[in-house]
Amino acid sequence: MLEQAQKVLKEHFGHDGFRPNQGELIERLLDRGDALAVMPTGAGKSLVYQIPALVLDGLAIVISPLISLMKDQVNALNEAGVKAAFLNSSLEPREQAEVLEYAATGACKLLYVAPERLDAPRFVALCKAAKISLVAVDEAHCVSQWGQDFRPSYLGIASFIESLPERPAVCALTATATPEVQRDILGALRLVDPLVLVSGFDRPNLYFGVERPEPKAKRTCLLRLVRERKDQVGIVYCSTRAAVEEVCELLCENGVAATRYHAGLSASERHANQEDFLYDRRSVMVATNAFGMGIDKSNVSFVIHYTMPSDIESYYQEAGRAGRDGSPADCLLIYNKKDVQTCQFLIDKSFEERSADEPVEASRILYERDCERLRQMVFYCTTTDCLRSFILQYFGQVETAFRCEHCSNCSTDFEVEDVTLEAQKIISCVLRLAQRNRQAGKALIVDILRGSKAERVLAQGYDSLSTYGIMDTVPAKRVRYVLDALVSEGMLVQTGGSYPVVEATEQGAAFLRDRQTFEIKVPKRLPKEEELAKSAALRGLKPSGANSSDPELFEKLKAVRFRLASEAGVPAYIVFANATLADMCEKQPATEEELLAVSGVGQVKAERYGAAFIEAIREHKAG
Repeated sequence: MLEQAQKVLKEHFGHDGFRPNQGELIERLLDRGDALAVMPTGAGKSLVYQIPALVLDGLAIVISPLISLMKDQVNALNEAGVKAAFLNSSLEPREQAEVLEYAATGACKLLYVAPERLDAPRFVALCKAAKISLVAVDEAHCVSQWGQDFRPSYLGIASFIESLPERPAVCALTATATPEVQRDILGALRLVDPLVLVSGFDRPNLYFGVERPEPKAKRTCLLRLVRERKDQVGIVYCSTRAAVEEVCELLCENGVAATRYHAGLSASERHANQEDFLYDRRSVMVATNAFGMGIDKSNVSFVIHYTMPSDIESYYQEAGRAGRDGSPADCLLIYNKKDVQTCQFLIDKSFEERSADEPVEASRILYERDCERLRQMVFYCTTTDCLRSFILQYFGQVETAFRCEHCSNCSTDFEVEDVTLEAQKIISCVLRLAQRNRQAGKALIVDILRGSKAERVLAQGYDSLSTYGIMDTVPAKRVRYVLDALVSEGMLVQTGGSYPVVEATEQGAAFLRDRQTFEIKVPKRLPKEEELAKSAALRGLKPSGANSSDPELFEKLKAVRFRLASEAGVPAYIVFANATLADMCEKQPATEEELLAVSGVGQVKAERYGAAFIEAIREHKAG
């Protein structure tokens, strides 16, 4: 059956062989066994269940919370000659009835459904009458309360599977799951003797970067980042609807073809804006995290977070929407300390809402988990160590830190500075406050140390502290930088809650008592000429088609793809991904047989689109 699976892989999806772990997982499902696959975005999770669905007799049920992904994947499957359909709230009752009738005929091989549909009477009747070959649970982390996107509707999946006349193979798939979440998935879905494969979280094609501009320079920083990628497709994430409106207006005013997406827009406008982005009529989507989950747009070359998410899981999932086809892409985050306050406010609000419906102790455990996740997110934004290493360590993939040489920290020249005296002053200030049974947040501590005359400092009598004004000649940004480093190193700790305060740890007290030294890494100050040269090099790092052997031909093939996609009424990436066009540039096929050797070109698409691409290549070669 694995040979048959490989034949299907080539015929419909245009690949000569399976990626790492795909073959083992597919073989397990073909043997009607259960599996849990933790694979990064772009590693081919969908094929893990799509291939067995085509080989096995019967109908495969794919459970997904992502309405956009259902439509995207069904479009892509239909283009590849696979009979698939979806069932969710975006369809009218008449359309839902037609889908159910189609699935009942036996012609349909994959049916995508939202978890809320599992107990709908007509759907239940279909599943009891049809032969279900397998059940795939996509975004399986949604079943876990410890996951970043828990959905109560997922808790009914195990009961649905057990209600089927004959238990099919079950496959759970996710891109982001800590070991704790993985254990929760196995238990909540009641997987039977599952094959568990964690193929790693690393995405080598992604460049990770953190920008730390002054608050007033945040808009300027965003404009610079987008302009440096003016010929590329990207997503800019904001945490609030108001920020989405502000950023979209900013980009449009500065000549960027941007559109917007958030829950405050009408359904018709959200749909129209999403279509503009998917069909490349708009190159930049500005959105809240309501957008993008499941958008299978393969040519997204950058994702910029204008505001910081509240946890690493959400950040990595959202950033991972870049470079889905394996092409180089940038994942950039603009850090501002005010974002931390916004995230904490949302966590507190969620805690209050949960406490009204759930036991206080259970709500408190989840609240403390969310606060710890936020702390880890802040550490990511403020660390001077390798960003990729930080992410992989967070997910438990590696134990020892390393340098990837492909992130903003690895590409920045740092120098080590001894800041022992400054660290002593900061920790002493925190301890002096504690002696008066007082606590303060980071901003107030900085004000005290710098001798601020603000009312909140003087009214509380903080000007009488022995540490008041002892860093009056040190810039606030520098004080804050050292303070953040002390928190990162465990000398100080910042509490959660609406009003987080800083406390000294035993490690911090020992630092003072034992007269230890404290060093931090700070970026080297390069001469102005070197800074400009470095910026220019980054701007030219990945122009359109830079990952192809012939950029001019790449652009011509993109034009052919756009025309064919417009005629077919599908997004361009559904026809062929950028990576496939790049491989065409490399191989420059002259016949349909040679075209089939291009990665991502299957038999159906070769017959449907091949002649146009072969002709474009022939004309290019002829000059």
